[in-house]
Amino acid sequence: MKVVKFGGSSVASATQYKKVASIIAADPERKAVIVSAPGKRHAEDTKTTDLLIRLADSVGERDFNEEAFQGVLARYRDIVEELELDSSLMTEVEGHLHEVISMYRQSKDRLLDGLKASGEDLNAKVMTAYLQSLGRKATYISPKKAGMIVTDEPGNAQILPEAYPEIAKLRDIEGILVIPGFFGYSYEGNIVTFPRGGSDITGSIIAAGLDATEYENFTDVDSIYCVSPKMVDKPRELKELTYREMRELAYSGFSVFHDEALQPVVHKKIPVCVKNTNRPEARGTRIVASRELDGRPVIGIASDEGFCSINMTKYLMNRELGFGRKLLAILEDEGVSYEHTPSGIDNMSVIVRSHQLYNGQEARVLNRIREELQVDELYVERDLAMIMVVGEGMNQTIGIASKATQALAQAGANIKMINQGSSEVSMMFGVNVEDVERAVQSLYHIYFPAEVGQEA
Repeated sequence: MKVVKFGGSSVASATQYKKVASIIAADPERKAVIVSAPGKRHAEDTKTTDLLIRLADSVGERDFNEEAFQGVLARYRDIVEELELDSSLMTEVEGHLHEVISMYRQSKDRLLDGLKASGEDLNAKVMTAYLQSLGRKATYISPKKAGMIVTDEPGNAQILPEAYPEIAKLRDIEGILVIPGFFGYSYEGNIVTFPRGGSDITGSIIAAGLDATEYENFTDVDSIYCVSPKMVDKPRELKELTYREMRELAYSGFSVFHDEALQPVVHKKIPVCVKNTNRPEARGTRIVASRELDGRPVIGIASDEGFCSINMTKYLMNRELGFGRKLLAILEDEGVSYEHTPSGIDNMSVIVRSHQLYNGQEARVLNRIREELQVDELYVERDLAMIMVVGEGMNQTIGIASKATQALAQAGANIKMINQGSSEVSMMFGVNVEDVERAVQSLYHIYFPAEVGQEA
């Protein structure tokens, strides 16, 4: 049994719906189908989720923006009419939106979650109706019926362990199961959405719960590339990489597959295959527990922006018991999560996402560090980007770090920090944001010389 997820671009229009139906029909093992909300039909288009967020922002105590409401309806109406489905579907779509607004009007967070989830929920109902119109035995399965029991924090749902035995029961239902991605239900009965990459997360959870043979993730690219095509023309395609490699690359900005979506399938070692809805015959990229190393120590390079570094110096810091614990306790108290903590004998830096230091948060954190840790020097370095060089073969190869520093020097990128985990699957370099594109290009050419467009 396979679980297959279709992203927003894959279900953006009636034309895309037809491609999805053909893909499902081509393999009888594709039993559980996870759908996102309709995405962009063209570059200037607006995603349905963004339309729903606009609608949520317009809801007042007694009314809402009618134009925003009609904008959402229009997205589904276009699909329903072009596929020649029963017009009663639109009555259901409109009624569902009114119900969510009425239910959660008094809570902005709950309303936002409820309306965002509607994008996937309504799309799953339309997809079910379309598959049925083609003579397929298809059943819409709500996340509540599927057993998607989650925590109750709006916008940050986490699946609970007791959900998996409930999900396993879906194996007994005949035919194709169409399940909306992106959200679950809390014990309190609330709709709660997952964080970014939510439909990917749903697909991974369902795959783990059903003990699937494979989790197929259909998107709009033929495969995962070793570096972003936005930075390098025709980069090398990857035919296989490990969970650890994908986790490192996804963390550092690979948008094809979000890092949190891997967790449910890793434990059961369920392979993931990223494929193209528009070219389903393409082999795609498989993400697996382990792979044969082919002599290529580096498999990918990723980068991400939006970081800052809190740098502190204190003489004899290395002899002060509890310094690191106290520092991290301050961050915890202030609700700031850290990414990396490079250190020396008398200095320490904490790398954080810049968006966390808002509404006076930065001043509070710095004041507490000064007062409670009595540091000699303290300052914040902004506009940093992190570049990750990733590969399972790096720990067996001499000279990987020297090549990286050579490439960064050639790019004229000043290295702000270097960090390597104990697993030696990745090396991270901090550089200024304005240097990141040149740095990535230089790293690509030194690790993948004269191999444009080939596969790894």
